[in-house]
Amino acid sequence: MKILLATGRRAEGVVKNAVRSLDCCEVLTQDLGIAAFSTPKSLRNALEKNFISPKNYDLVLVSGLCKSDFSGLEKELATPVRLGPRHAYDLGEALQLAGAGKGVEAGEGEREGVGKGEGKGVGEGVGEGEREGVGKGVRVASYFSPLTPADLFLAEKRRESAKKQLAELERSARAEFSVKGVKIGGGARMKVCAEIVDATLLSEEKVQRRARYFVECGADILDVGVHLGAKPGAVRRAVRAALGAAPEVPLSVDSLDADLILAGVEAGAEIVLSLNRENIARVGNEVAARGVAAVVVPDFDAPPKKSNESLFENLRLAEEHGIKRVIADPVLNAVGYGIAESLHNYFLFRERDKTTPLFFGVGNVTELLDADSVGVNAVLAGVASELNADILFTPEHSDKARGSVRELRVASEMMTLSKARCVGGGGSAPKDVGLDLLVLKEKRSHPPKQLQDKDERGVVLASGDEQWRLDPKGCFRIGVCEVEGKRKIYAKHTPSGRKVVGGTAKEVAETILRLGLVSLLEHAAYLSAELTKAELALRLDRSYEQDEVLF
Repeated sequence: MKILLATGRRAEGVVKNAVRSLDCCEVLTQDLGIAAFSTPKSLRNALEKNFISPKNYDLVLVSGLCKSDFSGLEKELATPVRLGPRHAYDLGEALQLAGAGKGVEAGEGEREGVGKGEGKGVGEGVGEGEREGVGKGVRVASYFSPLTPADLFLAEKRRESAKKQLAELERSARAEFSVKGVKIGGGARMKVCAEIVDATLLSEEKVQRRARYFVECGADILDVGVHLGAKPGAVRRAVRAALGAAPEVPLSVDSLDADLILAGVEAGAEIVLSLNRENIARVGNEVAARGVAAVVVPDFDAPPKKSNESLFENLRLAEEHGIKRVIADPVLNAVGYGIAESLHNYFLFRERDKTTPLFFGVGNVTELLDADSVGVNAVLAGVASELNADILFTPEHSDKARGSVRELRVASEMMTLSKARCVGGGGSAPKDVGLDLLVLKEKRSHPPKQLQDKDERGVVLASGDEQWRLDPKGCFRIGVCEVEGKRKIYAKHTPSGRKVVGGTAKEVAETILRLGLVSLLEHAAYLSAELTKAELALRLDRSYEQDEVLF
């Protein structure tokens, strides 16, 4: 396999350095300074000037920042012309992912990187270029696009492949049991159970809104939280409201009170949280008769070192009452309240019982820790995966824990893909699986551009302007609002009273300009900065008001 990398004079050194270890690549420097300005004409001239026949290559890659249409030249050359990554530093990785790193056919490198079976999903549809007659090298060419930069195109391919593999792994998993078709245990993906906190205190509309939100975030199971002092009627209303919003999703009722558990079961709950010695005698027969699944916990008066013995005893009691579908919960404690010992109990439970599905209360930790939830949830999902846990439980009660359901769903999928790479023994880290939970940090950073006066003409050190002028067209107040249940950026104009609302800084700014509500350049620049901060707040699910420091 041979690949020709067409670049410009300024990027020539960086491109050569990025692919120095890949024997299959050669670099063609065009007669232009910036590779992004490549055109069919500049590429054709460079080929002719260097006496290069494109037929000797399987693929020609141009800068991912190119805007030109190379389709005509591609037909003329009978060789695929595709976009490389936007940054030359990413060339090596892009080619490795496409299978070019070892001179193999595309697909092998991807399979090595993302796990058994995933390469097949990524490679589907390859060979299309060959049918269109654009020449050889079509398998590797299928990993690149004529319209989308390679770094974005390959990332999307890996996501698609990961999703296909997840679906296949879930289809083939042999669960301990299923609830409404949702597989629990037996190697199925860890399911995410989202608690609607104090659902018995909420209106039916709020319960349903919360239920729909959690399902959109990826929740597999919805849990109706029951407040202390609730009455059976309130439990029945909350359960029915949640079922009305998401009838296809398994529903649990969360209480230790026997009367409230029975009320939830009668209203249609398919899972109960939680059973122990105090309530099994009252509810066990009814739970068994209805085929409801039950999460069993230790008795709360059991000493930590006897917690597992209490749990196994309660599991035995549940079995005696005829409950067939049980889930064990050794109970995960918060940091500062014995998290290490509780994790040890999980480990000992799994050593003794390899098959009973395990319940893992991630929210017990996340809600009581002043740290960003993304990393906390990812690590705890990883620990749960090593313990072969089956249900990850979380509310999103505090503001700092917002997004936990989505984070745990992605983390659960990452762990499933990671485990799939371990077939045949060994271990595998949840890295490069096609999915990630990176939000504020990059997977790979690009080196900053080095500016020097002798190299760059007219380098000007920026400074602020203390003067301020009011725009004759008026001013804006910018922040984040909610419209029909969706968070948006808003810009309220004074004196007109117009409120421009949108999902991105770009569309709000362009609407403001189109309406002629700005007349000064410095005002437009200020609006751009504030709208960008508002968009970041929107993406990070933070609150924001104008002129606030985001971090």
